Amino acid sequence: MSRGRKKHAEEHEEHGPDERWMASYMDMVTVLMCMFIVLFAMSTVDANKFDLLRNSLATGFGQTDIGKVDTAKGTVLDPTKASKSGESFGSGPQTAQAAAAAAAAKATAAAAIKEVDSIKNLEARVSASLAIQGLQGTVQYTIDQRGLTIRLVDQQAFFAPNSTVLTGSAPRMLDTIAPILSATGEDIAVEGHADSRATLPPFPTNWELSSGRAVAVLRRMVESGGVTASKIGAVGYGSSRPLSFGTAPADFAQNRRVDIIALSNASESVRALIPDVVSGKVPGSVTAAAPAAVTVAAATAWVPVITNSVPMILLPAVTPGR
Repeated sequence: MSRGRKKHAEEHEEHGPDERWMASYMDMVTVLMCMFIVLFAMSTVDANKFDLLRNSLATGFGQTDIGKVDTAKGTVLDPTKASKSGESFGSGPQTAQAAAAAAAAKATAAAAIKEVDSIKNLEARVSASLAIQGLQGTVQYTIDQRGLTIRLVDQQAFFAPNSTVLTGSAPRMLDTIAPILSATGEDIAVEGHADSRATLPPFPTNWELSSGRAVAVLRRMVESGGVTASKIGAVGYGSSRPLSFGTAPADFAQNRRVDIIALSNASESVRALIPDVVSGKVPGSVTAAAPAAVTVAAATAWVPVITNSVPMILLPAVTPGR
């Protein structure tokens, strides 16, 4: 290379410093300036526009206007649907559903209380009728989901051993109770039960024995008690539903029984609340007390009244055999 060309290249390399960094720096400064301008604009509040916004929101949510002119457009919420607790407008349907459910629960509880009052009235009339027959003090009463349970507590034999024939005071007891149950107009179920011991001829098993006893009670109530045949039915459970699991003579006697149940026509939800009403857990209910003794003099003033269902359990005496 000639001396002239070499000198020209050196002059070109020493032209001056590189200033390309200044472009990036100026871009950054420009962005910062824009950011601070936006921040400054946001910090400045237009009082007039703020008042208009406040009035519009107050009107929209059903609050009292502060007196300024409201130029809001669009849908205005119903003040009655605005929640005082600060809930959103969309919670209205849920609140209405909760109120409807509470009202339904209150109505069901009121119906259960009325049902228990009717059962207690029936208990008093049964007690009065038994007192007239001189059978007072022979039964115990329990109110539960099924209705009124009348449990005999004396030691009379209602069925002879290994027999379906009614004995003792059983016919007189059935003749006293049957008209009261018939007056309720409810269906009646008669359920026969036997103890766990093996049967003797003529009954092959406890099923035949318990069914025969149930039919014997049914026939007495229809033929002598005036119960309509289409309102009553009988079934035998054998020894499958004992009240006592012991092996003493008293245990066998307790399981050798017939249950008479006047089926309630109350709804399932109402009947499910009966135990809570009796125990006083339902507001407005009164805990059931033991029934007062009914004298014969008081029973003479009894007047038949149509009421709801009654379950009754007949217990035999403590006697040997079946």
